[in-house]
Formats: sequence, C-alpha cells, structure tokens
Amino acid sequence: MKIELQSLRPHPIPEKFISESEVWEKNLLIEKGRKCLLAAQSGKGKSTLLHVLYGLRRDCIGEAMLDGHSVFSKTADEWESLRKTKISLLFQDLKLFPHLNAMENVELIPETNPKAPPIEEMLVQLGMEEFVDQPVETLSFGQRQRIALLRSLRKPFELLLLDEPFSHLDEGNTDRACRLIVEIVERNKASLILSSLGDEPPINFDERFRL
Repeated sequence: MKIELQSLRPHPIPEKFISESEVWEKNLLIEKGRKCLLAAQSGKGKSTLLHVLYGLRRDCIGEAMLDGHSVFSKTADEWESLRKTKISLLFQDLKLFPHLNAMENVELIPETNPKAPPIEEMLVQLGMEEFVDQPVETLSFGQRQRIALLRSLRKPFELLLLDEPFSHLDEGNTDRACRLIVEIVERNKASLILSSLGDEPPINFDERFRL
C-alpha cells in the first residue's frame, strides 16, 4: 500500500517537535512494499501517525493518503472494510481481552491471512506454544505483546502498522519476532511501518524517519 503525507500536522503538538521532525509538515512518499522505521522518544506522535493511517484520528491539518485516496474522506464502512482486509495495526496498549485465553485472543479477527504460516508454527517460532490456554491477564507484558503480534500477523494486510512491538521483549525474542514479521510482510508484498523509541530492531529497513 502506497502512503503519501502532505504537510501533515496533528493538533495539538508543540512547535519544537514540528521543527525537529522528518515527518510532520513534510511531503513524504512511501511506495508499496517498503519497510519503514519510525523512531522517536515518547510524546512526539508515533502512535498519532499510525492512528491517522488506521482512520482513528482526524484532528490534523494537511493530508494523508493511502493508494492515492485521502484517509480523511473515507466513510465508516470504508474503514471497516480496510481494517478487515488491508490494514493491520498492533496497538501499543495491545487491545487484548484479559479474561480470554491467549488462543481466543488470537482468533478474534474477522478474516485470516492465507499467506501466514499455520498458527501452530507461529506460536512455536515466538515461544508461545505452551501459553495458549492461559488467560491473558496471567501473562507477562512481553508474552502479551507476542500474542497481540500473532493476531496482527494473522489478519490479511497490505499495510502493517506496529506500535513499539518489542518494548518488553529481550534480544532473542525480538530477533525471532522480526524474522516472522519480515517473512509474512514479504509473502504479502505489503508495506510495513514500525515505531520504536530509538532502538533499531534487526529488520532490513528501506527507510528511516525521526519524529
């Protein structure tokens, strides 16, 4: 999915952040299939940008477009269709249901990605196969991150948005997660935007932006 930003600026955001940013109030074109790292300290708008591209925020000036169409002109029905079939977002706060078990959370998606490996293989790759029957509220935050990541990767997508997906993972688990992400993104010929507090995960990014 191709992404275009034209003088985009969220409201409110301090002027200092705007002047230091490589994204806000800039004209950017990210072609389909590119892997992008979005790096910044907390509070500079990483989640805001991902939420704009997912249709959750409209409090901006400027323009953001997906495949040539403004995100601000889409109807609720159009966004529902896009989120089911073309855009997958891993929220920073994960949006899991604590009283459901890990597998039940993974399966709570309207459509599944036919290009993703079988769920059993994905669980093994992320070291979560022994935790599928545990209620999410009993898992560590890092384990919850991996479950939320699995759910995001099992959706069909042309654009994958990951908001600080490794903040509670050690190096080994981050490496394994990155391999799975790259495998599925490339199978889908999809675009990837991954936000980070500054550390660069082991992914061969095509573009890097600082907010």
